[in-house]
Amino acid sequence: MASILNIDTSTEVCSVALSNEGQVLVHHENYDGPAHASLLGKMASDAVGYAQSRDMKIDAIAVSNGPGSYTGLRIGLSLAKGLAFGLNVPLITINTLKLLTVSALFRDFYDEDVLFAPMIDARRMEVYAAVYTAALEAVMTPQPVILDQDSFASQLAYHPLIFMGNGSNKASQVISHPNAKFISGIKPVALDMIALSEKAFREHDFADLAYSVPFYLKEFQATRPRNKVLEGLANSQITHH
Repeated sequence: MASILNIDTSTEVCSVALSNEGQVLVHHENYDGPAHASLLGKMASDAVGYAQSRDMKIDAIAVSNGPGSYTGLRIGLSLAKGLAFGLNVPLITINTLKLLTVSALFRDFYDEDVLFAPMIDARRMEVYAAVYTAALEAVMTPQPVILDQDSFASQLAYHPLIFMGNGSNKASQVISHPNAKFISGIKPVALDMIALSEKAFREHDFADLAYSVPFYLKEFQATRPRNKVLEGLANSQITHH
């Protein structure tokens, strides 16, 4: 019977869940925003302490590895790798978009022909998105999508399409189709990782502990804070020349 410590920090939610064969033993969730660095260590320590106090072996560490928040993903994966190394157990990585789909599937019952479009917010009118069946088969693999009125037209033409995740608000502003349905409040959390991580454990689908990196989908682009005083001086010099 496998015990798995599940970690999700891919969005504004910070969560941890310790599971054993589908049973939830410990779980912590915080929805207050980007405080993962200060919260995650305590949450994970509490779950590990619970297992140790009961002489229970943790068999694997699972973490959502993106797409999502650059900072959040790094925090989650760094801790997960450290725990896996320290406990000498395998690392499991879970795609955040697939995790969002599982969260939606747990929310309600759907017809067989329904497709799911999980979305993570990116810049401007861009999202990180995928399309899955109810069996979690990828109809569209995870990719950046610039949203417009024709986005997902090929899927919407033949199937009801459920949009969810923190990028779906953008989609609702530009996509208008009778087959489009938008579900609010779906967030990736460690509790919903359990089915995915236990399946990965059974199939020995483990990540490389040394070389695993977050699944960003796009390269991180740091932005420089604009100093308006310096900017004004530069423009003044250009004008005088």
